[in-house]
Amino acid sequence: MQWTRHHLDLIAEDAATTAPLILGSPPQILPDLDLWDMWPVQEEDGSASVHLGRELWMGLSAPATGHPEERHDLARIRLLAKGEDGWTDLGNVFADGASLGSREWSGSAVRRSDGTISVFYTAAGRRSEARPTFVQRVVESRSKLPQEPGAHHEEIVRSDGRTYLVADDLEGGPGRIRAFRDPAWFRDPADGREYLLIAASVAWRDRHMGAVALAGAGPGGWSLGTPLLTADGINREIERPHVVVHESSYYLFFCTQRHSFEPLGSAPTGLYGFVAPRLTGPYEPLNGSGLVIGNPSAQPDQAYAWMVLTDLRVVSFVNYRTTDADAELTRSHFGGTIAPFLRLTLNGTVSKLSASVDAARCSPGR
Repeated sequence: MQWTRHHLDLIAEDAATTAPLILGSPPQILPDLDLWDMWPVQEEDGSASVHLGRELWMGLSAPATGHPEERHDLARIRLLAKGEDGWTDLGNVFADGASLGSREWSGSAVRRSDGTISVFYTAAGRRSEARPTFVQRVVESRSKLPQEPGAHHEEIVRSDGRTYLVADDLEGGPGRIRAFRDPAWFRDPADGREYLLIAASVAWRDRHMGAVALAGAGPGGWSLGTPLLTADGINREIERPHVVVHESSYYLFFCTQRHSFEPLGSAPTGLYGFVAPRLTGPYEPLNGSGLVIGNPSAQPDQAYAWMVLTDLRVVSFVNYRTTDADAELTRSHFGGTIAPFLRLTLNGTVSKLSASVDAARCSPGR
């Protein structure tokens, strides 16, 4: 699938694809910590894993100090439990110094039939580096419990340097670095095989553009295939790709930010989606353009890092809330906590936002 300018030209702000405004002050789930990029620990059928009556979740966290963008240089994966009474913090997933990077970026997790949990994550930078770099590696850690000491961490799939650019930038920032990160685990019900969807970069003229890579598991380990999608010169940074099977169709979702488009701001920060009859495609953009959930123009950066669950609930986090699209984004604007859950309906190539799961904290937005 080539996602092109033609598709973006079809975007129009519409209630079916516009997120409601986030109202009030969302509760901080982790005192003194920012929290973002949430994902559930999955069972092998994709559903959320439940332990003692509570869903197990992971997300990125960092001390809630300094400029919010500095959190990426300190990110650790956190374990939480979600029940009817709210969220419970279960601490860092990995012991200090256990992961392969200087910090940990987004990924996924699945509970195996033997009770072990595989955590797939992005090792950003390298252990003990003098200053943060943007080297990215896809790693798996597997243990009886996520916090079990001595768990083995192994880089399992690498960018090939041909189809996919190597993500080894030493300097950079959001939208300006190559990607090979955000591994999302998926078992295809059609063949029973395990796959990882990976946010990647491919060459485009003298720059790079975003792509969704697919890696499949086999007897010899993980192997990379051709991209499921490329942002044909229109977007530099696709993030958090994942697949949900609904009514026998495969729905590919990812998120991206308005400043990652070329030209800047030519499409909204949002969740984008595509549908196909099988995992490998061919994919068609939902709603003609691919836009599934866009932030409202009144708060163009209010939420980010959407993930669609198997029951079509959508989780994200509260990002920057300001009515000025050109405002300097500061700590006073930053949410750093879980946003109200949304819910989708899917019907072939059409998606629609249904009522917010947490309507008390939302209002229809424009």
